[in-house]
Amino acid sequence: MSGHSHWHGIRHKKEIEDKKRAQIFSKLARVISVAARDGTDPETNPRLRMAIERAKEFRMPNENIERAIQRGAGQIEGESLEEFTFEAIGPGKIAIIIEGITNNKNRTLNEIKNILVKHNGKLAQEGSQRWMFQKLGIISIDVQNKKKEDVELEAIEAGAEDLKWQDSILEVYTKPDQLEKVKDNLKKFGLKIESATLGWVPNEEIEVPEEIKKQAEKLFEALDENDDVQEIYSNIKLS
Repeated sequence: MSGHSHWHGIRHKKEIEDKKRAQIFSKLARVISVAARDGTDPETNPRLRMAIERAKEFRMPNENIERAIQRGAGQIEGESLEEFTFEAIGPGKIAIIIEGITNNKNRTLNEIKNILVKHNGKLAQEGSQRWMFQKLGIISIDVQNKKKEDVELEAIEAGAEDLKWQDSILEVYTKPDQLEKVKDNLKKFGLKIESATLGWVPNEEIEVPEEIKKQAEKLFEALDENDDVQEIYSNIKLS
């Protein structure tokens, strides 16, 4: 396992304009609503807890979070939401996994098809790209002023399966069912958790020419602009 090509990891570092913030709040509200179907108590619903924590990373107001929970629980009226996972082939034949939440899967499918075609990509058959990835827990740590070697040792002691540096951020990979446990262990070491989520990690990242890399980034930006798309993963080596 060589790394984590996850478009959200790049987008998260960008300055968020007010217009973009509203779209992100809408996307986060959907994640919370879907998670709340399995229970409204974050203490007993890890998925909801992670969704709320992520919303707070983006400074989503508490009242927005509460409304999203109530919609998911059916306490107030809301749209009918459905999760989706699409597989695609991008520029340079890179493998892509697109996850999201929609109130109209056929509409979203057509929109994503059109975005892919405009950026030298196409939808792929189910399972044709997913085998190149693993579903893992992904924890991002801001090491701040600590020595990298010390943080690596603490992450391994906390139960990390694998590690990867992204500048000053250490990405810790875990088995899906160990995500919460490892995150709690990391906190005991006083480490600052930037984010913790389940995601698709490529078994191997591929090097592509700079031109293909630029095309891929434009594709990821276009997909990200779609209101229904939540996460974009690929096996391209972006840095």
